[in-house]
Amino acid sequence: MPANSFSSNKSRRRILLDAGFGFGWLAASSLAGAAPHFAPKAKRILQVFCVGGMSHMDTFDYKPELDKRDGKLFEMPTFFGQGGNLYASPWKFQQRGQSGLWVSDLLPQLATCADKLTVIRSMTSRSANHMPAVAQMNTGFILSGFPAMGAWITYALGTENQDLPAFVVLPDHRNYPWGGTLQWSNGFLPAAVQGTAFKSTGDPVPDLSSPFDQSRARQWVNAMNRSYAERHAGDSDLDARVRSYELAAQMQLSVPDAVTLEGESEATKRAYGFDQPETSYMARRCVLARRLIERGVRFVQVYHGASGADWDAHGDLTGNHGRMAKEYDQPVAALLNDLDARGLLKDTLVMGVTEFGRTPVAQGAGKKGRDHHPNCFTCWLAGAGVKPGIAYGSSDDLGNQPAENPVTIYDFHATALHLLGLNHEKLTYYHNGIRRRLTDVHGHVVQPILA
Repeated sequence: MPANSFSSNKSRRRILLDAGFGFGWLAASSLAGAAPHFAPKAKRILQVFCVGGMSHMDTFDYKPELDKRDGKLFEMPTFFGQGGNLYASPWKFQQRGQSGLWVSDLLPQLATCADKLTVIRSMTSRSANHMPAVAQMNTGFILSGFPAMGAWITYALGTENQDLPAFVVLPDHRNYPWGGTLQWSNGFLPAAVQGTAFKSTGDPVPDLSSPFDQSRARQWVNAMNRSYAERHAGDSDLDARVRSYELAAQMQLSVPDAVTLEGESEATKRAYGFDQPETSYMARRCVLARRLIERGVRFVQVYHGASGADWDAHGDLTGNHGRMAKEYDQPVAALLNDLDARGLLKDTLVMGVTEFGRTPVAQGAGKKGRDHHPNCFTCWLAGAGVKPGIAYGSSDDLGNQPAENPVTIYDFHATALHLLGLNHEKLTYYHNGIRRRLTDVHGHVVQPILA
């Protein structure tokens, strides 16, 4: 695909005007960049992001040596400089399913999906601070201002549904993640590819509904925009604004159908946890994510946890992770099972991510929390194109450092793009004298996990 179609003789704005404005932009942009580099295994991505740093050694990375050395001295640098003694997991681990994957009792429902999971136990991040670490998992960079992965994918592949955004974000009901809306920004890509956040309560898209027919107003606005566009070629912000008006008109009809969960069966609601106060909010986001995937949304991101109410277990691991896991476990397991039952898992890549792990030592003398730990952590995948029921990579005996097959976030992103039929080295955009990519100048596809 072209690195930057704005540099061509026939710009996207010119195509927009030739196509008659409005929805013509979407068709033109899709044609300009909707062809993958090779046959894809996945059509779309559904990402579940655990904000705050889920502990790998308390969930998917069993460490018998940590049990044996519980309470022993182990000196290591920590983010807050309060490293205590080694701290064994409070939760027991068991081998699950036919695959025998180790999953702790903290996640009993997700453990039943072990044979669907591809667990990467040797992830590494570049930052021990929440904001840049969340940014790297989303954008590939620890600095803000870069496009989110969902924006890159939308830019590359366009949309399968002209009535809904191609990139939808479902934030936690309590707050936004660290960095807020920057985490689903278009960065320097065309403004139209940024994520659209749907609220968990009330109107999912604020100010979408209108008490009157706006057709004549839209005609007048389009005429004004067309005149402005002819005088200011090369500015993508107007393209995005026009597209947003046209899309809003369609969304007035399509969003209510997509977000109305009352039509779901009682069995489905119970499976996700609608009837329990701990799980109800996450359950609704997960069902909404599935409904958006069904309707052709290209990239859906579900956040669990937000700045100030997340997996950040500094002083009380059992209290923090116990509470967060209770909210997360059942809805996410139900989501995987539901996607599988509906035939959607075969062409949807599900990503279970967090920004970093936790330390094998307690945070501070006598405390029972864990500090930030970017040196080694765990993420998981499921669905299209990956081998189910396997663990890839390993950490050392204490979960402190990768011992085998380390996987960077660049590698993780390169692999996800590969499954969508995109070569991460060819998906580029020329900006400020640099041909930018999601993976910067790094990244390798993790071939051994591919089906």
